[in-house]
Amino acid sequence: MATGPTHAMSGLAAWAAVTALAADTALGTLSIKGWLVGAVLATGAALLPDLDHPQSTVSTTFGQVTAAGSKLINAVSHGIYQVTRTSRDSDRDGGHRGFTHTLVFAALAAVITTATIQTSRSWALPVLMFFFSGLAVRGIMHKWCPRNDALWITGTAVMLTYACLKWTDRTDADAAACGVAVAIGCIAHYLGDAITEQGCPILWPVPIAWRTWYPVAPPKFLRMRTGGRVEMAMVGPLVTLIAVWASAIALHRAGALPVLDGVNLTPWNLIEMPDWKFWA
Repeated sequence: MATGPTHAMSGLAAWAAVTALAADTALGTLSIKGWLVGAVLATGAALLPDLDHPQSTVSTTFGQVTAAGSKLINAVSHGIYQVTRTSRDSDRDGGHRGFTHTLVFAALAAVITTATIQTSRSWALPVLMFFFSGLAVRGIMHKWCPRNDALWITGTAVMLTYACLKWTDRTDADAAACGVAVAIGCIAHYLGDAITEQGCPILWPVPIAWRTWYPVAPPKFLRMRTGGRVEMAMVGPLVTLIAVWASAIALHRAGALPVLDGVNLTPWNLIEMPDWKFWA
């Protein structure tokens, strides 16, 4: 897996990029409130797949509660792997990088999130915001928050949830956007894992090379080691830069950041092209 901060920032970067590029869609016309809620959900969801690993930092986000949940998810993921694997898939122990690391899981998480908020708006969104903001804080602050800092994480998640919900419009459109945000965060996680040495079985159960759990990955020379120099010096900072830049575009379009009025942030206009008229 990539490190927690890289995963978390990739979730934010993916959400910001999608909403910035989706100018003529419902996602591109979200209110500032809706966008911020989606950003929290996507950032937290970018850590969600690693709950299948009981030894991961994120599995201790809320202490024994998430630790127990992580063991259950790991067991279920391992069971699904054993039932659906082919003879060419390895006979491995544990369920890490299993079901929660597939597009099927991302779609399921999106549907459950949307349906839950639509049917139980009074309590569902606060609970989901609390859970995902906790994951986001644990992922971003994993070096400053030891594994036993569950109370500190819980308190911070409560404050973030309260602050976000003070701004939230609880409409059907926002519920759908919340589901999309969760899916985007999960997919960002998969892409981050895919460029590591182990790859990621994103396309399960589609058989590739006679393997249902084929680890999708680029050529070996393009993969990085988790926590290695490439991730810490290049990938992490680049993802953070994209997150900040795309967030500025999306928020400005939503009516925030008036200081950017008149500034064109699209990539092809960031650099002024020279005047080639002298060739005429």
